[in-house]
Amino acid sequence: MYPVVFEIFGQPISSFGLMMALAFLVGTWIAGIQFEERKLSPDLASNLMIWAMVGGVLGAKLYYAIDFYIIEGIPFWDSFLSRAGMTFYGGAILGVLFVILGSLRAKAPLWEVSQCTALALAMGQAIGRVGCFLVGDDYGVPSDLPWAIAFPEGLPPTVVPVHPTQLYEAFWLFAVSWFLWKRRNKSAFLFGEFMILNGVGRFAVESLRLNARVALGLSEAQWIGIALVIGGLIGCVHFHRRANPSVEENAQSK
Repeated sequence: MYPVVFEIFGQPISSFGLMMALAFLVGTWIAGIQFEERKLSPDLASNLMIWAMVGGVLGAKLYYAIDFYIIEGIPFWDSFLSRAGMTFYGGAILGVLFVILGSLRAKAPLWEVSQCTALALAMGQAIGRVGCFLVGDDYGVPSDLPWAIAFPEGLPPTVVPVHPTQLYEAFWLFAVSWFLWKRRNKSAFLFGEFMILNGVGRFAVESLRLNARVALGLSEAQWIGIALVIGGLIGCVHFHRRANPSVEENAQSK
């Protein structure tokens, strides 16, 4: 665990902050490669990643602050203005919306942009999860497995060995990133495939997490995972039919 890497003028620089910066840099690099492959301007990738960064950070803080205000009654501005506390799905939602706005502003084709950013988002999330591990956030339930880890300086601290669920999710997302890279020129809707795989992985990992169950024995993140799988499947079917008109015609004729 390395929650603080170093200090600049007395201000601590967290390992999570560094990993988040690395996630955006790697995501921009990967998106740039795919933009070039599709004969789109690599400068567009950099511009859209700025949109994604602003929307991602703002969304992650908003989701965290609203969630903790509703569930635990913590004042909104106390959570929103704190150095700690970000929720990935809030960042993903607003980050995607900002990228859509940036694409529309640049008159860029949305489907092409989605094909180029799915892998970047998966890789960025994987790197971000490594950051969660380094600061001791989002760990799992107690475990006696050989690789269980205690987080005495975690958020919150624990001296009991627990499942390092941050690494479980990171490993899954790195594997998803590799899969998406192989599928990038074959998939009818790469972003939909990312949504499905992300939802499946999060649902599974969440079963080892400490988060409260909100309905039917499932946590909030598990319900989001289910929604991602459903949305991804709908998107994949839609774009597969668009890419293969005969499939649509056969479906309508039956």
